[in-house]
Amino acid sequence: MDGEISTDEVNELLEDDADVCVVDIRDEQSFEHSHIPDSENLPFHELSGRIEELEGEDHIVTVCPHGKASVQAAQLIGSYEGTADARVESMEGGLEKYGMKYGLARDEAGDTEDSANAESPF
Repeated sequence: MDGEISTDEVNELLEDDADVCVVDIRDEQSFEHSHIPDSENLPFHELSGRIEELEGEDHIVTVCPHGKASVQAAQLIGSYEGTADARVESMEGGLEKYGMKYGLARDEAGDTEDSANAESPF
């Protein structure tokens, strides 16, 4: 693991169409409810069995609700031989902080909504 990355830096990477793989480690239902646009869902409990899906990525950012479990996920991903050359970071503050500042995509009826004014982005 290469440390933590701020929500501002993640948003900037996404706005610049940088080659970054955002990995949301929440369960599928939470991911479907709301997530960072273009992120991938790899639930934490499935991560060790699906980690090879991240081979070849240059920059991986793990995200979770509050930025705690994503640190563990980033450490696991960073220890995998297939991601040894990748930059692996955890997003500090988690989706709660990101969602309040930038909003999250929602899969309800296929619409993308700004959830910045919602009580909880989850």
